[in-house]
Amino acid sequence: MMVNEKGDGINNNTSLPSIQQNRPALSWELKIKKRVTVPSCLGIFRPVMGQCCHQCTPNSLSKKLGQNSFLGFRNLLSINETQTRYRGWLVRRVCCVLYVSGCKVYGSPVSDRLERVCQSNRVKEALAAAHKAPEGEDSQGQHSLLSPLLSLINTCISPGLIRFMSWMMLKMFASVFGSIQVNRNHLPALHKATQEGSPLVYVYLRQSAVDCALIPLALLCHSLRTPYTVCPLHVKSSFLRSVLEKVGVILLPPNAATELEAEMDPLYSAVMTSLVRELLHEGQALSVGVSATSGHGGQWLAIIRQLIKEGSVPDVSLVPVGISYDCAADTNVKEAGSQPVLQWLSLLLWKKPAGSVMIHLSQPFSLKEMCESGRCRVDEWLPLQDLLLPVIINNRSDSVFGKRRMSWLLPTLHSAPELEEKSHSDRDLSVAIVLHLIFSAASCTAVMSTSLVSSLLLYKHSKGVSTSVLCRDVAWLLEELLFRNRDVGFGGTLPEIIHYSLALLAPHLIIAALPSRKDPLIVPRPSTASVLHLSALAQKVTHTFILEAVGACAVSAMLCEVVLSGISSRVRSDGVEGEEVKGDMEFDVVLGQSELTEKALQLCHLLPPGIMPPCQSTQSFALDAVDSLVRCGILIMEEIPRDIHICDFWKREGTLTWTATDDPYHSDSDCEDQDLRSYKISQPKQCPEMLFFLCRMLAGHLRALCWTTSALDMMDSPLPEAEFLSQIHSHLCDTANQKKQHYESCSEEAAHTAVRTLIDLGVLLQTRQTGTVFLGVSPLFQLSENREKLQRFVSQYLYN
Repeated sequence: MMVNEKGDGINNNTSLPSIQQNRPALSWELKIKKRVTVPSCLGIFRPVMGQCCHQCTPNSLSKKLGQNSFLGFRNLLSINETQTRYRGWLVRRVCCVLYVSGCKVYGSPVSDRLERVCQSNRVKEALAAAHKAPEGEDSQGQHSLLSPLLSLINTCISPGLIRFMSWMMLKMFASVFGSIQVNRNHLPALHKATQEGSPLVYVYLRQSAVDCALIPLALLCHSLRTPYTVCPLHVKSSFLRSVLEKVGVILLPPNAATELEAEMDPLYSAVMTSLVRELLHEGQALSVGVSATSGHGGQWLAIIRQLIKEGSVPDVSLVPVGISYDCAADTNVKEAGSQPVLQWLSLLLWKKPAGSVMIHLSQPFSLKEMCESGRCRVDEWLPLQDLLLPVIINNRSDSVFGKRRMSWLLPTLHSAPELEEKSHSDRDLSVAIVLHLIFSAASCTAVMSTSLVSSLLLYKHSKGVSTSVLCRDVAWLLEELLFRNRDVGFGGTLPEIIHYSLALLAPHLIIAALPSRKDPLIVPRPSTASVLHLSALAQKVTHTFILEAVGACAVSAMLCEVVLSGISSRVRSDGVEGEEVKGDMEFDVVLGQSELTEKALQLCHLLPPGIMPPCQSTQSFALDAVDSLVRCGILIMEEIPRDIHICDFWKREGTLTWTATDDPYHSDSDCEDQDLRSYKISQPKQCPEMLFFLCRMLAGHLRALCWTTSALDMMDSPLPEAEFLSQIHSHLCDTANQKKQHYESCSEEAAHTAVRTLIDLGVLLQTRQTGTVFLGVSPLFQLSENREKLQRFVSQYLYN
């Protein structure tokens, strides 16, 4: 859905300001300005993002229908005297203090919360299990076990302290970011949900340590209740912990080394479940961060769902939050002591503003509606080895229909029976909610200008590009993003956008501005840190083009089969050099819909979590992936003559068989015509380049999976899981350094995702010995033949 944008793109209260402020000067700025034009779509239309899922929560969606007025953006760092009740030269100098002091703060005293938590049945049972006191003995020993958790239970929101912390954060962020923009479209819906009495739970994707601070600051500046923030940081300083706990920050307990260790503690789980119950009963808001790679943080959503299921909490309104950064955040605070945190805070005061932040608050939706309506279904969830092993090992031509089960996104609490699900379907529903929120938060995240430039440099111009060509491609990619209903987090003219992005990315680029060249040449710096930085920024573009990327990789796999099978095909090219295609390429190959969609279906099972909508079936997603290539002009649909007999895999499985309810006879528009579809690759000169651009978006993930499979030959397994992951990560880095390319495949996240995929496939087996999880190669894949089959299966989707 597109709406007209009011204003000219410069008004601070309506549209995004130009990004030309605070930019460093570059010698080739004038060359850019002379050689580009402004795209017609920027500043005219802006997509509406963050609406509820029409399938899972239609009732929540209907509350917002017809309210499509664009409310614009607000820069939290732009505070002047007009936002206070006073005027004058002195007010202009202390306007930030006056503004924060006038903000509405909803205090949250502790009162008798500790007593209510301790009297809950969960905590009593956990204390009884942890402390086996003789019968009749005083229970002082049991309550002493709660002492490390008392500070967590007593977390509160002090109005005076939170105003002071908000003022300090505004000053601190002003030295870090050029602006913090908040999209105001869904703010009326949040105010309405608050008035209706339903507690709000904000869910965001973990990216940096400042995520936890940005959301409460944005809500405070818009007169919304400041949430209790679940922060997975380990802070040892008692003073710092005391301050954070008085502004609603729920930290890890002091005796827990990691977040996973705290989750596995039955007493901590019982106390936190009771604490969440009491906070929601008080009407407090919560802010929860979820990791898109490991699912950490999803246990809080499972706890809330469990409370709703048992009737302890009537309902909550979930609000996905998308946070975008111009730069891949280097502000992560490691889970260490307080000294790194204090050093990080002091360094921020001396840092020049670099980049901007965009915050999108989505439309709230009812968690109870999603759970009880039955629309969020998990009936077809199957283990990954059931879905793909028959295809990989037995070379079956058909696939098993279903969706990959990812139960590992929630930790298994063996010692907390009250949190154990009664069946796999209940647990899968909790996982589906986590996946849905990961996907929703990623979908409502705006694409920044640096993400556009990074994706073009990595996936289309890895050998280098001139500035004029880069500007042309940025304008094209920007229009494609807006066409796919994805918002962008910048404004201004195209020359300003390009100059601003290259200035921020300059440490990771090689920019050659020679007098003999009309345009400066821009090349990604061939180093691990630089490529990983660009790859992290480009992920938002990949998420937007995931349908096209899956379809392009399926086409690549089909062409690979054609070449290996020896079937005659005509390819005309003026020259192919490495990964760069020059001239025209003509593919005289017909691709059947059945085989092409099957390739896309199999690839869907290998995708990392949260990248495709969990409420959509994999079969439907694969069909949409193929159709998306037709819409963007890569494939041309053809009709096979009726005298040619073909066998359609999709009809054979009964997936696409339906008839009209009011007509017992087969109509001409029935799905029988699906048998007659086939596709050819279009002939325009830019088509191969576009196809390879889309294939490269998933190449990093697939290549990491191939390299991890090849590393199993050199691993002495079984090994502890942490050591196994470390060795795999080292192998990926060594392989990329040897090849001097493909550094995007050697990140820690890529290693973690690849190992998790191999575990789900049954390639690696998990065994628990003395409380430690060990990983070892399964007997089936100890045979080199089977490992080679797996590697061939994955590598078929790599176009080169």
